[in-house]
Amino acid sequence: MSDLLEISTPTPGIALLTLNRPERLNALDVHLVAALTAALDDIASDRTCRVVVITGAGRAFCAGLDLKGYGDSERDEAEGRTLAAFGRQQDIAHLTERINSLPQPVIAAVNGPAAGGGLALVCASDIRISAPEAVFAVSFITAGYSACDIGVSWLLPRIVGAGNAHELMLTGRRFDAAHARSIGLVSQVVDSENLLTEALRIAGEILNNPPVSVEMTKKGMWLALETPTLHAAIEFENRQQVITALTEDAAEATAAFLEKRAPTYRRR
Repeated sequence: MSDLLEISTPTPGIALLTLNRPERLNALDVHLVAALTAALDDIASDRTCRVVVITGAGRAFCAGLDLKGYGDSERDEAEGRTLAAFGRQQDIAHLTERINSLPQPVIAAVNGPAAGGGLALVCASDIRISAPEAVFAVSFITAGYSACDIGVSWLLPRIVGAGNAHELMLTGRRFDAAHARSIGLVSQVVDSENLLTEALRIAGEILNNPPVSVEMTKKGMWLALETPTLHAAIEFENRQQVITALTEDAAEATAAFLEKRAPTYRRR
């Protein structure tokens, strides 16, 4: 399965995951889903990895589910059509939850089309940038399914607002990088030849901050989207602040700033 997902370390502390089915526009099949799930599980417990960048090989980011065949037809015979379909759905949807729950921030470098499940991977990421050639579409609905799939019904409205999300999900229409930037789906549009360079630059800025501070900020930002009141959010923030302030890395961050040097963090 490793040839379907290229895993590299362009800089210490940064993992680059490249979806590698360019002949199928990096569409998701059972093998790619398994490879990506295994990689994310390994990264979650890897203390040396502090930021993840996800991109696609060739001209696409990820075209979504491979409609020419998911590659596990034997599952239907073993489990029956209904249970096989439900298990398959759970496996694919777990990718969104896994990205969201990673302690490391995830940067999506969207180099080309991101549709359906590909859009879900983009939405689940913490930071999203794209090349001008990128196009996006919810697309589930145009294939005959509900547009509410793989976490998109929860993620997309929180990123671009309910009004924009409803229009995109009900029409299933394609939209370009400029529109994605205008509604806040991506934070910037970067020339394709500089896309990965910019993603790695952002990752490098994250590495300048203490590991636990980064982890807690990611967790806190996503939890704030589920928190019903300002008071509850502040109560959670208070606990985060005390925990991070008392780490050795917090003292190192202050010392490095005052001494005008690069910090050395130990996640302590």
